[in-house]
Amino acid sequence: MNFEHTEERRMLADSLRRLIAEQYGFEHRNQVIQSEAGMSRAMWQQLADMGVIGALLREADGGYGGSGFDIAVVFEEIGRGLLVEPLLGSAVLVGEAIASAGTPAQKALLEQIIAGQTLAALAHDEADSHYELHHVTTRAEQQADGRWRLDGHKAVVLQAQAADLFLVSARSAGNSDDSAGISLFLVPAGTPGLQLQDSATIDGGRVADLLLQGVTLEADALLGQAGAAAELLERVIGRGILALCAEALGAMEVAKTATLDYLRTRKQFGLPIGSFQALQHRMADLLLEVEQARSAVINAAAALEADRVTRERALSAAKFSIGRIGTLVAEESIQLHGGIGMTWELPLSHYAKRLVMIDHQLGDEDHHLQRYIALGREVRT
Repeated sequence: MNFEHTEERRMLADSLRRLIAEQYGFEHRNQVIQSEAGMSRAMWQQLADMGVIGALLREADGGYGGSGFDIAVVFEEIGRGLLVEPLLGSAVLVGEAIASAGTPAQKALLEQIIAGQTLAALAHDEADSHYELHHVTTRAEQQADGRWRLDGHKAVVLQAQAADLFLVSARSAGNSDDSAGISLFLVPAGTPGLQLQDSATIDGGRVADLLLQGVTLEADALLGQAGAAAELLERVIGRGILALCAEALGAMEVAKTATLDYLRTRKQFGLPIGSFQALQHRMADLLLEVEQARSAVINAAAALEADRVTRERALSAAKFSIGRIGTLVAEESIQLHGGIGMTWELPLSHYAKRLVMIDHQLGDEDHHLQRYIALGREVRT
């Protein structure tokens, strides 16, 4: 396997890193996350103009990338800069779903997403789903006139308050845990019957619960075929898992570098604390773990277009590894910094919180370990 990125990907990564360094410094990020919108529309438009959003979608769908390594390159830089703009929900999740199953009229929305004119969010998780992909209790009923009525509750929808469009999963047939019977609907923000309950997360992001009470949609709001969205959701969320793993890797690299610098400069008893053997051993273990995380991300990116079991096992293995290693990096970096590592003013504390939060998005460490084992049983049978 060739571990070197193409020239185009290296150029994209360099350009994105330079943009973040020049215009998205730590103080600016603090202003963004404390704003009412919880994101920067100006930065979002710059990401679109630079082609970052387009890099996450295939050329056939109006983008110019869309491979596993394109996603990994972009989100590693997102992790380095702690960007809160909704690339994950708008392009990787909703954009990919529309590209894969949308009608020609629905696919026209991709142009607006890629151009930064439309922000989209996936509303799939529910309060008691416990990361189970097929646990959907929100109901979708087709009326006599062909229109759809949606009723239910979606939890922890990323950047929902800024979204112009929601992709909502709802059950049009079967019981709450059937893989069959799940449908996807495009719901514009502001649709009557749709209510948002907004809140902040510990890592600076914003989420909202969606209440759907008698939301009425035209027949063409259905994405793909009714009751046939389970496989599409699995593929789309798999791409989201890869994006989160790469984002965590970028955050780990920054935390690692900051900790190394601190060990070289902080003195105790007249010596840099990095000269103490006990701390050297802890840091060496940490460096090895970060390289293990990088290998897991590379393996997941390479497997994104493989057969289902190979792809999903690689993704779950990466998410499990990232969850474990990310938590370790967060804890060790703060402990090696001492008390200053927990302060709001030090960027490291924000990287640590983001690493912890990533473990809980799209399935935590325990969930993906169990899923990896279950997928292995499928191979043996």
